[in-house]
Amino acid sequence: MSVQERKQRERAERERLIVATARQLAEEQGWDAVTTRRLAERIEYSQPVLYSHFRGKREIIGAVALEGAAELAAELRAASGSASAEGARGRVTALARAYLDFAERNPAVYDAMFQLDGGLVFAAEETPEALKDGFAALLETLKDVAGEGVEAGLLTEVFWASLHGLVTLSRAGRLPVGDAERRVWLLVSRLAVV
Repeated sequence: MSVQERKQRERAERERLIVATARQLAEEQGWDAVTTRRLAERIEYSQPVLYSHFRGKREIIGAVALEGAAELAAELRAASGSASAEGARGRVTALARAYLDFAERNPAVYDAMFQLDGGLVFAAEETPEALKDGFAALLETLKDVAGEGVEAGLLTEVFWASLHGLVTLSRAGRLPVGDAERRVWLLVSRLAVV
């Protein structure tokens, strides 16, 4: 291994450490606790080293969001695939549950993905591949249930927006506790007609 390859590997490892530490700190204490000073202390590197990887907190949030999008896409595909024997309704229900479960287990990551400014562009040509893949993971299942005359991409947007609304309103305490399964059933049976 050349010196340059070793340095590139070490740089990539430092970047992964910064992102993992930011994510852990945000999950433990919220995004307000994530500062370059605190990150530098936790990873035992100087702040200039952090700035050599990320220009600031916004880029760190973006990196966490991209990592989260990749994880969410994998979980959505796994859930839909494991429910394939249950037919279209089972796949869509598993998809909805996987999305809601991911958001509940990873609130800070979910915030990085959809609530905070991570400098990422959505719904455009320059949208990062990880974000496009997250949407594609929803579309792959929903295209089979779009129905005649319904654009699958549009149905996916509305389905995603509905899931995001459920996450946001539930986390804010704006929906009664205990009706999550009934909400999923309504969403699947009324929106994704299967």
